Amino acid sequence: MPEISRFFGIVIRMFAEFQSKHNRPHFHAYYQGLDNSVAIDDNIEIIVGDFPKRQERLVLAWAELHREELMDNWLLLYSGERTFSIEPLK
Repeated sequence: MPEISRFFGIVIRMFAEFQSKHNRPHFHAYYQGLDNSVAIDDNIEIIVGDFPKRQERLVLAWAELHREELMDNWLLLYSGERTFSIEPLK
């Protein structure tokens, strides 16, 4: 699963499942063994996950700032191309 970004102990990854396309464009955020799925289509929102509130807010803020780049990466994945890195939250 390609790593797209990393900040404050949070790792952002995105992957494509070609046999079973995901319903919504999203990415996965990992923090201390926890996994959140974050939608990036109409609304940036947590689909599934249980991050501590601080880390959840950081991920959502980062996603808002980089929504267009995240969607570009999503489209690249489903075109069979490589993703690119996105600037971390500072």
